[in-house]
Amino acid sequence: MDINKPRYTPMSRRRRIYEGKAKVLYEGPEPGTLIQHFKDDATDFNAKKHDVIEGKGVLNNRISECLFQRLNDIGVPTHFIRRLNMREQLIREVEMIPLEVVVRNVAAGSLSKRLGIEEGTQLPRSIIEFNYKNEQLGNPMVSEEHITAFGWATPQEIDDVMALAIRVNDFLCGLFLGVGIRLVDFKMECGRLWENDLMRIVVADEISPDSCRLWDIKSNDKLDKDRFRRDMGGLVEAYTDVARRLGILGENERPQGAGPVLVKG
Repeated sequence: MDINKPRYTPMSRRRRIYEGKAKVLYEGPEPGTLIQHFKDDATDFNAKKHDVIEGKGVLNNRISECLFQRLNDIGVPTHFIRRLNMREQLIREVEMIPLEVVVRNVAAGSLSKRLGIEEGTQLPRSIIEFNYKNEQLGNPMVSEEHITAFGWATPQEIDDVMALAIRVNDFLCGLFLGVGIRLVDFKMECGRLWENDLMRIVVADEISPDSCRLWDIKSNDKLDKDRFRRDMGGLVEAYTDVARRLGILGENERPQGAGPVLVKG
């Protein structure tokens, strides 16, 4: 099986596996693969706030591709195989662990509200939190005791997830710092990748401005989904800025919702 050269099936003829707020998963071209399609939908407050922002899915696809490929390159295991087109990636099928892993470097968002710490305060060290993935319950924060008691992950799997989270955080902090961006926090998801009888924990889902807080190092301008959450506007412009700084977009390129603007070899 050559997963790097899949036969391409038009979206209308593919079997839909799952649809979330910002992405759709389709059956892949080979066993053990899926196609991940990035939508333009923007949601928050457990989908109570919703909008469609043209170009957002294209940018998230390209930024997530860049970050996952770089993680693959340094030996961090992920589900990412390659980008197929402007909005789609070929990924390995994994058994998702029902947890959001939140890594915090700077106080912001819910942490500031919960603990009364001024937003922008550097934390004494990076903090890892877990949320149970259940939108009907509001993705509540849970402890390792909850995770093991309810069988969402084993103690060894929690250790593996935390080790991955620390590696990803260290790498992303340095990468973004190099392009003048402060990684305030980010959300990561993991899955179990089965290869014959062997299982390993890998980074899955996406890493993009939808799942990170990214602030300009000099101005503290927000370059992430907080622009939507807080009705600040300029979301596509901010995501485009991140893409340009990472070298994904040239200075004169724009993330159009249609057309071959962002397709590169």
